[in-house]
Amino acid sequence: METQSQLKPSLWPFCFSVKGHVKMLRLVLTVTSMILFIIAQAPEPYIVITGFEATVIFFFIILYILRLDQMMKWLFWPLLDIINSVVTTLFMIIISVLALMPETTTLIILGGTDTPR
Repeated sequence: METQSQLKPSLWPFCFSVKGHVKMLRLVLTVTSMILFIIAQAPEPYIVITGFEATVIFFFIILYILRLDQMMKWLFWPLLDIINSVVTTLFMIIISVLALMPETTTLIILGGTDTPR
């Protein structure tokens, strides 16, 4: 007979995987960029887009921790991860370029160059 620990899926495999570390690092870098934009009083679109990206990354982390990707097999999760990464990269490159405009401050530049690419 199986023990209780064998029946219950563990929440930790994702947290200790390479994929988990990359997603958490991405979340930390995005939140750091948002904090730098807030401190520098950057234009609101910079803060909103980085906040949106941080929220999406957070929900993907929760999704993988709760193993919902294995429950909903009708979605192709690697493709969703790739699309999310491409959209995030495009948004962050645009924000990084806009942050380098002449009217920016040092903290806005740091927020714009601290994003993952």
